[in-house]
Order: sequence, then C-alpha cells, then structure tokens
Amino acid sequence: MSFRKHIHEELFPISAEELFRHLHTPTSICKWWSAEHAIVLAQPGGTYAATWGASHDDPDYTTVATISEFEPGRRMVFTDYRYSAKQGALPFKADFVTEFLVESHPEGATLRVTQDGFPAGSEADEFYAGCETGWRDTFAGIRRFLEDLASSD
Repeated sequence: MSFRKHIHEELFPISAEELFRHLHTPTSICKWWSAEHAIVLAQPGGTYAATWGASHDDPDYTTVATISEFEPGRRMVFTDYRYSAKQGALPFKADFVTEFLVESHPEGATLRVTQDGFPAGSEADEFYAGCETGWRDTFAGIRRFLEDLASSD
C-alpha cells in the first residue's frame, strides 16, 4: 500500500526553546489548538491527548498518541494514534506518524510538522484534505496565541 504525507513549515518570531515548550504544555495547547482539554506526559513513551467539544464527558472528538521520540527543545514524534469522533470512525486503516521539528532561525524559530501515513487511495482523500486545512489552521492558531502572549507582556 502506498502512502502520502503533509509537510507544513512556518517561521515564528520566538526562540526555538519557547516555541517547543508551547507545543507540549497543556494550557498552551488548549489555547492554540482550541482544545477543551489536553494531557501530555512529555517524555519518550509518554502520551499526548486532547479533546474538543462542549461536553467533558462526551467530547465531539478525541485524539491520543504516544510520544515515541522526545528531544527537548527540538523534536517530538507521535505514533500509535487513537481517534474517537461522534461522526464515526475513519473510513480507512491508517498508521499515522507525526513529527514536530523546531529549529533555530536568525529571526526566531521554524516549526515543521510532517504527518505521514495517509493511504494514497480515494477513501482517504476527504480526510487528507481536511488535515491539510487543519494544519494551516493550527499554525494560524499558534501565531495568534503567540501574538496574544506578546501583547499581554
């Protein structure tokens, strides 16, 4: 079976260490990702989980992944994803791997997210397109979050 992946990269005007910290701090995640709850055990073999929706007991959407690699200040890799959505299961089998890579840049830090494991067949087209939009929206959320932080200082 062949697979496809998303790669999205942007420059942010903060240090790599600060950007990386906001990627795994639950309070920050809830703000930039618009999640209701986030739980992170930031270590190799740890957990990265978030929920969305008004009900704590019956969220609209839940995602949980294992942090298979954790290099503080630089890189996290998520594997072993588990999803739950009120609208039902994914219409395909997937084994997603997502890498967050933060690198210093003279103007701040770059964040590159690579999400791999989307089946190449048409059964995944809608979900793939939705994730592509989702990553653009996520990066916009990170940008707004950082602007709000800067304006509150």
